[in-house]
Amino acid sequence: MKQKILFVLSLLFGLMFINSGLNKFLNYMPMPENLPEKMMSAMTAMMEIGWLMPLVGFAEILGGLLFIIPKTRALGAVVIFPVMIGIMLTHILQAPSGLPIALALFAINLWVIYENREAYQPMIK
Repeated sequence: MKQKILFVLSLLFGLMFINSGLNKFLNYMPMPENLPEKMMSAMTAMMEIGWLMPLVGFAEILGGLLFIIPKTRALGAVVIFPVMIGIMLTHILQAPSGLPIALALFAINLWVIYENREAYQPMIK
């Protein structure tokens, strides 16, 4: 039962990140109108750096795809982890209204990392 729950959560998690990454290239989701001013200035600054958003989008798509496939889920969790740190810091410091869903996604990522801890042992030794 635990494996089925983990698969469903991993599928949804991966699809959310694939969607977010594709949006960085195709811009099909409009920006919300009620973003805090600090968040708008941060987003503008990130878009000024021409290579940053495509890099994050690529990491989100790749990490999302790897996260869905059980055999590569451990690698996907590591690829997505830095993006999740950025999402958490953004919601803690600039837009606390999105913090509950960011915490849920962060918890899923940490659960997958914990479940695959033996796969990371060779990096630590």
